[in-house]
Amino acid sequence: MRLKADALGMVAEDYEHAHVASDEAYTGVTERDVASELVAEAYAKGGLGEDALGSLAREFHPHQFVVLRNAIDAGRAALTRWDATDRRLVLVTRNKEGAWGLLPRNREQVFALDLLLDDSIPLVTLDGMAGTGKTLLAIAAGLKRVADDRRYRRLVVARPIFPPWMKPIFDNLELLLGGEEAKEGTGHARPGTGKSHAPAWQTLLDQGILDVEPLTYIRGRSIPRQYIVVDEAQNLTPHEVKTVITRAGEGTKIVLTGDRYQIDNPYVDATSNGLSYVIERFRESALAGHVTLRKGERSALAEHAAGLL
Repeated sequence: MRLKADALGMVAEDYEHAHVASDEAYTGVTERDVASELVAEAYAKGGLGEDALGSLAREFHPHQFVVLRNAIDAGRAALTRWDATDRRLVLVTRNKEGAWGLLPRNREQVFALDLLLDDSIPLVTLDGMAGTGKTLLAIAAGLKRVADDRRYRRLVVARPIFPPWMKPIFDNLELLLGGEEAKEGTGHARPGTGKSHAPAWQTLLDQGILDVEPLTYIRGRSIPRQYIVVDEAQNLTPHEVKTVITRAGEGTKIVLTGDRYQIDNPYVDATSNGLSYVIERFRESALAGHVTLRKGERSALAEHAAGLL
């Protein structure tokens, strides 16, 4: 359209209706320097009420994570999450059991796992650069809640159809369900039986516990009591992401993951893609939680490349 407009001497403008207007992208995490007594009280009481927080309580969004740093000793801090219903900060502890043998490696992953395993939050968004563990954490949490805890009927993993389509999903499943050489000793290792045999995740597919499908199959359906992970959600338009979320039936949890600055869809950008749209629109909703993951955990080279290139 820009080329046609230029040839005709016309002005072409972006379609602004679905653009996210925000001075700063919401990360779901904030930090505050507080008195050492408040940090101690948070640990002693498992959190802080609105009376202890004073005017600070008016600054937080539902399910936003708040790092309370000791103003005197910066090395001591309390990790909390804002409960908008009870109007208090709740202490967040590192999940020692992890999910499907996967343990969080940094602060943001602790926060992400906290949201992913909380059934009272039906919509979770995770964004961050490649290698931060967004998809791996989401699938691991989904497997735990479906296969181990029996909280949901099925784990559905879906992706928009962009190259290389589903291969990254199966790579993550291999890491979580594969043999010792893939798992590197983590909890739910399935011993490898040779390349000629079916992959370890095939059993979950055959049993109906796991379903991996293109995103187009979800649209138009009503899906109750399922754990749905939509990967590469930054490639969706706001309209497409709406059609996905509105498919959620009773007891369903939807997780959107992606990198809003790595887009393959030529019709959206960092401010108009479906992931950014949902993050901003649900910022004040008690039904949703969000975390931006910053630290790459794939490898030192992958993180260095993401920062330099």
